[in-house]
Amino acid sequence: MLRHLKHLLIGNPLETASLQDQRLPKRSALAVLASDNLSSTAYATEEILRALTAGAAVGLALPLFYSIPIGAGIGLLTLVVVISYGQTLHAYPTGGGAYTVAKENLGITPALVAGSSLLIDYSLTVAVSITAGVAALTSALPSLYDHRVALCLFFLGLVFLANLRGLRESAALFSGPVYLFIIAAYLLVFGGLIRYATVGAPAAIPAPAEPQSVVWNFALVFLLLRAFASGCAALTGIEAVATGVQIFRKPVARNAAITLYILAAMLGTLFLGITVLAYLYHATPQEGETVLSQLSRTIFGTGPVYYFIQLSTMVILVLAANTSFTGFPRLASVMAQDRFLPRQLANLGDRLVFSNGILVLSIAAAGLIIIFDAQVHSLIPLYMVGVFTAFTLSQSGMVIHWWRSGQPGALRSALVNAFGATTTLAVLGVVAVVKFAQGAWLILLAIPTLVLVCRQVRRHYYSVGRELSLADYEKPEELLHTAVIPVPGMNRVVLSAVEYARSISKDVIAVTVNVTDQDREEMLAKWNAWAPDVPLVILNSPYRSIAGPLLRFIDEVQDWREDDVVTVVMPEFVPTRWWHQLLHNQTSLWLKAALLFKPRIVLTSVPHHIRSRERRRAGKGDSGPIPPPTVGH
Repeated sequence: MLRHLKHLLIGNPLETASLQDQRLPKRSALAVLASDNLSSTAYATEEILRALTAGAAVGLALPLFYSIPIGAGIGLLTLVVVISYGQTLHAYPTGGGAYTVAKENLGITPALVAGSSLLIDYSLTVAVSITAGVAALTSALPSLYDHRVALCLFFLGLVFLANLRGLRESAALFSGPVYLFIIAAYLLVFGGLIRYATVGAPAAIPAPAEPQSVVWNFALVFLLLRAFASGCAALTGIEAVATGVQIFRKPVARNAAITLYILAAMLGTLFLGITVLAYLYHATPQEGETVLSQLSRTIFGTGPVYYFIQLSTMVILVLAANTSFTGFPRLASVMAQDRFLPRQLANLGDRLVFSNGILVLSIAAAGLIIIFDAQVHSLIPLYMVGVFTAFTLSQSGMVIHWWRSGQPGALRSALVNAFGATTTLAVLGVVAVVKFAQGAWLILLAIPTLVLVCRQVRRHYYSVGRELSLADYEKPEELLHTAVIPVPGMNRVVLSAVEYARSISKDVIAVTVNVTDQDREEMLAKWNAWAPDVPLVILNSPYRSIAGPLLRFIDEVQDWREDDVVTVVMPEFVPTRWWHQLLHNQTSLWLKAALLFKPRIVLTSVPHHIRSRERRRAGKGDSGPIPPPTVGH
């Protein structure tokens, strides 16, 4: 049943040979990788305005006009980062992004910092994008506001299932909504500018009182830097192109670079356009309605165009998570191949995607949504630290790369990356300082914690590799062992286990736990009638525990016998239906789980498959009814 349900939800498995067919053309890759960048235009301007007006209640506020030069500065920063990453794409077309660049040029620790920063950032991006999408929905339908957490988890589940279906399928599903948002966003920008030029701009809400003059002090400078740091949310997602470069068709580096430049051009025009409109139409952050909703309502009214813009905004914000669903599993697979993360993350799933990475990302994002109550403004301060840390390490590593390469034009390329590293390092310092009290301290703590976890994972794999190595292996002499059979009662399953134990060992002991205070002589008589040559040990259990006395007995066998191992032979029966398992105790399951971690113990299951009623009626070798087990199943 589970297998059929899995195939229904995510499709039939794909052959490994078709992996190359899963690569995307530029138009599809743009929809997959650009959704995060483009979606940030829906909330980055609002975060700038929120920071500028944060101190209005105590007389500390800056004119909203400052949002325009801040937006222009962020646009220039985007240009610097994109040019720098364009060089990275050509130098490292194998993918991995900042992690790969830092590992090959700066060392293991910087690489782990870059990788950890991006893994955390991808998780936060999913949470932010989906909560922002639901915020757009609840702006148009305020009655849904109290159900925002459930809505976020619902949309997260949809994106999760879509990505499990495969890269091409998710791209085909998401391309339409992404391009619809691009149309809607440009419609809003050009419509707003045309209306302002022709009939003027009515205020989206009553215009707030702004300070007539600015007397600069430390608090206002802090507000200005905080607004800039908040708006830098627009840069998230650029790294995903370098991480997921292998999703492109050949030539991968050229196609990825072209996609990156197109993405940057659309991001810059839309972000600056919305920022200018917000100032012209006096849109300011309001509880329950986004700035984008205010602009759409003021420019087009509450008609079909308004709902088209709001719906496309909600969809692109939800689908922005798809960028992280592309970047996170691929980065995790690269780190897992280096043994810094569990190796399961490096495995391709049925649909040739890294299913385990997709699952881990979904669980992390769901936890963030629940913990922060699906509040966009609580999540945004957390995730810019990680992305700018990765930017800085990537560009610093590229400087070393060009310095070592000796290629023609290497000096020019090194200078470009050095300028990019210096710029993003300065922005990282600003973001870390001004966002520290808002929650950035959590990320500054989480990144080194994850780095330590990665090192512990690598150390574990190293120690396991040494332990399993054949370098100093000595072939053991003949293995001596005692077979111990836990007996729930006398039935066919137990007798099958007894016969098997006799075939593998000359020393067989049966053991049962008397939980119902049965007569010992009667129990021995029943046993000796069927297996007189195998001694039966009866353990009393006044507190009706089964596993505890059995484990203590096996420990005692190990202590008073000089065997190499003790083989525990578990008699088990397998019902014909999966739900039949729910009707029986799972003592053997718990016992096997406990014995797995004990040294010098070998576990062997002897299954007995219960035949269906139809097969028994057909008389296929059945000599009569099967007596029910007495204890323990």
